[in-house]
Amino acid sequence: MGEYVQVITTTASQEEAERIARALLEKRLAACVQIVGPIESLYWWQGKIEQSQEWLCIAKSEHKLFARIEETIKALHSYKVPEILAVPVVAGSESYLRWLSEQVQAERG
Repeated sequence: MGEYVQVITTTASQEEAERIARALLEKRLAACVQIVGPIESLYWWQGKIEQSQEWLCIAKSEHKLFARIEETIKALHSYKVPEILAVPVVAGSESYLRWLSEQVQAERG
């Protein structure tokens, strides 16, 4: 099995989160995308602390697909600088990781 990651991004709306999730799934770049929210985010932006309500997307995928995942998120995202982070999976259920690999490889054969 390959190297696995969870790719996270936050969005300004639930609709945007769902649009990104569906695109990642339809392109077989993720096996599953969870949407959590709303959440409160506090962050630095243009020299001051901002606060906003956001939705968190957590995409389960393989590390080798990260560049395509990043490209897809950027193309659909409304933020000028979207959060796109790949967090490595250091361990997981063998059956779940096998399922994950099967889902992202299904369209590629």
